[in-house]
Amino acid sequence: QVQLVESGGGLVHTGDSLRLSCAASGRTISSYAMGWFRQAPGKEREFVAGIGNTEMGITYYADSVKGRFTISRDSAKMTVYLQMNSLKVEDTALYYCAARNNVGVTRILSLWDYWGQGTQVTVSS
Repeated sequence: QVQLVESGGGLVHTGDSLRLSCAASGRTISSYAMGWFRQAPGKEREFVAGIGNTEMGITYYADSVKGRFTISRDSAKMTVYLQMNSLKVEDTALYYCAARNNVGVTRILSLWDYWGQGTQVTVSS
């Protein structure tokens, strides 16, 4: 069993930055692929970014956040981060951290094994 707890969300203005954190506990999180998803009111949950569980930790991003968001991990602290820069109003959503007991990152929600409760990010104009 893996427990995930997100933090770092908040209310910001367009152009601002935020860094989300996802602290993991339970099983060794370094053996899992990690990802960030988000869900805005009235919309389906969507993939944002992911990082593989290989030593190199290859990263993947949704087209909507490429060049603005960066995912990273600190295996020693069992924590994954999402650095969000140049935030836009359309980035407003509840952001979820997810873990998958597999080497690869996928956009398919049902293939992820564990989810956090989410942290709210609100971007105002």
